[in-house]
Order: sequence, then C-alpha cells, then structure tokens
Amino acid sequence: EAEYAEVASLPDLDLLHDPEDELLCAHLMDLVQATLGRAPLGTKRCSRLLMPTQLLAQVRTELLRLACSEPCGLRGALLDLCVEHGKACHDVGHITVDPTVVPTFQLTLVLRLDSRLWPKIQGLFTSVPAFTPLKLSTGFRVIKKKLYSSEQLLIEEC
Repeated sequence: EAEYAEVASLPDLDLLHDPEDELLCAHLMDLVQATLGRAPLGTKRCSRLLMPTQLLAQVRTELLRLACSEPCGLRGALLDLCVEHGKACHDVGHITVDPTVVPTFQLTLVLRLDSRLWPKIQGLFTSVPAFTPLKLSTGFRVIKKKLYSSEQLLIEEC
C-alpha cells in the first residue's frame, strides 16, 4: 500500500505533456548540437563536441521536465551551454529558445567531457591548429534560475 501511495502521488506526466514543447525541444536539441559542433576549446583549436544518443535523450527529458512548470513552457527559456573538464568550465554558447517571448527562466546546461579522453585533449591547448572530435560523458548538470522570482536556484545532477 505504501508503494501505491508514492506512485499515486506523482504528477500524471500525460497531463504535463505539451506537443508544442516536444517539437520545440527537438529543434532546441538540434541547436545545442550545432553549437557544440563549433565550440571553441583552447585558443587555436576547434573541437566538435559529440553528444552520445543517451545523453541527448536525457537532456531532452530533463529540459522538458524543468519547463513544464513555467508560464510559457520551454518557449520562455534562455539556455547557457557549458563544458566542464577537470576544474575548468568553458562557456560554449547561449541560446534564446524563442526570441519573441520574454524569458521567464534560465537554464545552464553543464556537460562533461568523457574522462577517458583526458590524455587525448591535453593536446588541445597547444598552439598547433587542428580539428578534433570529442565525445561528451553521459553525466550532466542543469541549473535552473527563475527570472521572475527570487526563488533559490534549482540544481539537477544527472
């Protein structure tokens, strides 16, 4: 009975499902991948950051979940993209989901480089220009900040 009570108290995800946000999120994920594809890491090297399919699905689900309680849904989001490796966090892009809507919340998506790649990326910070594809880890963090409220930050670690 206790298990049933926990399940019954969860919000019905079908009620929160917004087909417009689903389409918008698919477009947003394309923009995220394009932004990561031209991310500048280091001074003279460009690296194409590759999102594994599992990471793409997890990020999409998390963004939709965080947007469902917002007045304009995902359309009211500002998305900042960061890539973390070691103790450094690099800003790689900013996306306004719908420029015709006044933003109501800001999401900072912190992605991580696959830790098994560290020996391969050490060369990224040398002076020789090159193009190197790098795979991201499936772990990430999302920080949500409401722009219309003084609520505390919400940090989701996935």
